[in-house]
Amino acid sequence: MLDYIVVGLGLAGISFSEVLEKEGKAFTVITDESQRASQVAGGLYNPIILKRFTMAWKAKQQLQGAKPFYHNVEEKLGKKLDYQLPVLRKFASIEEQNLWFEAADRPELDYFLSTKIIPNNNPAIDAPHGFGEVKYTGRIDTGTLVRSYKRYLEEKGKLLSESMDFDSLSIAEDHVAYKSIAAKNIVFACGYGLKQNPYFGYLPLNGTKGELLIIHAPNYKEDNVIKSSVFTIPMEDDTYLVGATYKWKDKTNEPTEPSKNELLDKLKSFLKCDFEVVDHVAGIRPTVIDRRPLVGRHPKHQNLYVLNGFGSRGVLIGPYASRQLFDYIEYNIDLDPEMDIVRFTKKYYSS
Repeated sequence: MLDYIVVGLGLAGISFSEVLEKEGKAFTVITDESQRASQVAGGLYNPIILKRFTMAWKAKQQLQGAKPFYHNVEEKLGKKLDYQLPVLRKFASIEEQNLWFEAADRPELDYFLSTKIIPNNNPAIDAPHGFGEVKYTGRIDTGTLVRSYKRYLEEKGKLLSESMDFDSLSIAEDHVAYKSIAAKNIVFACGYGLKQNPYFGYLPLNGTKGELLIIHAPNYKEDNVIKSSVFTIPMEDDTYLVGATYKWKDKTNEPTEPSKNELLDKLKSFLKCDFEVVDHVAGIRPTVIDRRPLVGRHPKHQNLYVLNGFGSRGVLIGPYASRQLFDYIEYNIDLDPEMDIVRFTKKYYSS
């Protein structure tokens, strides 16, 4: 009898698995890698919504937990994952500079927003009004994280690589059984795949497709994350991530030409050097109508749980929500009410 079955190995599944290992729980993870959002994500951890100069939901609290979390994972896997990079917000006008200064005076935001205007010294960027710097930001290499964590679980005998067959799942009062595996609890951390889940399909998960480009730009020479109409995020060997798009109708993982052209048009509006597109990737973010995660216990089955709906901020939300869910299951500590799925209980009974 295991303690947990975890379904999914993106940022949610990895974060929860880490909590389980830390707490000495026996578990196995089921994944078919059908959901690619975590693997193709930019991985940026940035507490500020730069379109509006506002703080993201509980971002400071989440950041405080995320930093030691990823440090521990780096040590466990022997892989570099956390790249600390300032985020520079390109100003389009003097008015935007003034809005930035106003935001920097607000409680909490003053911790992250520098009040020094950074002049543009990069000839490859068109930024006559300079930049504002967001502090304590960076990038998690989510692709390396997912691949390395999968290998780690394989070596530990804790991974089952297959699609979840719900006909093989049976639910008893005090445990669940999946084929030959029995466990006290099962946690569904399967991203947009939750839409096909017969137990949690009632939840209002709205997948948002995101596409990214990887460019090779030897003359860009930029070590910071630049935020203009798109992000550019430095990687290795003069390559940069460029993104991202937000599409609500297309639910496929296939890159599209219109989104590629959209990213290129926005990139060329401020990048003034030559570059080559070397890759184009896509994934479906698990987004929710109220922009809060989906975490909690099934309304009817007491050993079925969900950990989902992180949207584009899974790098920060994952460790925070995973610890909350574990404490809720094991110690009956209340979940943050803003992410508890009890807010959709009426929807379950009316569906």
